[in-house]
Amino acid sequence: MQQLINKNSIKEKSVVIISGGLDSTTLLYDIISQGYDVYALSFNYNQRHKKELLYAQKTCKKLGIPHKIVDISNLNELLQGSSLTSSDISTPHGKYDEESMKQTVVPNRNMILLSIAAGYAISLKATKLFYGAHSGDHSVYPDCRPEFIQKLKETIAIADWHKVELLAPYSDMDKGDIVIRGIELKVPYQDTWSCYEGGDIPCSKCGACNERAEAFQKAEIKDPLGENV
Repeated sequence: MQQLINKNSIKEKSVVIISGGLDSTTLLYDIISQGYDVYALSFNYNQRHKKELLYAQKTCKKLGIPHKIVDISNLNELLQGSSLTSSDISTPHGKYDEESMKQTVVPNRNMILLSIAAGYAISLKATKLFYGAHSGDHSVYPDCRPEFIQKLKETIAIADWHKVELLAPYSDMDKGDIVIRGIELKVPYQDTWSCYEGGDIPCSKCGACNERAEAFQKAEIKDPLGENV
């Protein structure tokens, strides 16, 4: 007699985009803790701080989950005008509420990355696609705003006969709240990279470094990467 499969024992598949930064790494730990069968996806678009991908790789290896790094570096020449993709534009220093931080916007980045990730999710027959947009991104990054998330969610839902749901669970949280959640999840933040400069140590001056420092201050713990953040 053929043994029946217990459907309750089959984990729901999900794809999580992980950059190697604080937000997406916390999200990855969070989704794993919820019992999903997780497949991680990262992107090399020849970003100035592609060092972050080494941290994403390390995290996924430690967690023992499938991880792919998609090489779209040849698109870099089409995504110019940002300090993260153009070598002739210096990374702005300061805090995220400053107008200069808009120089870090990569043209249509999340639309491109999420479209590829949706295709991957469909091929896996995954039902969920997660990315780590948070409330601190809203004023600077158009593709992290709630209205963008909602519209793309609707589009991805009708992109294929197989339904995939786009989710951004941290879109109403700031980075400090994310760190507080990460502490609960025991996220090793020494395995994350935030600095836009991508040097040997964090620059402590760019928007990403400043926001990270403020997040750890709100969480009332020391950043394990050290005083340079």
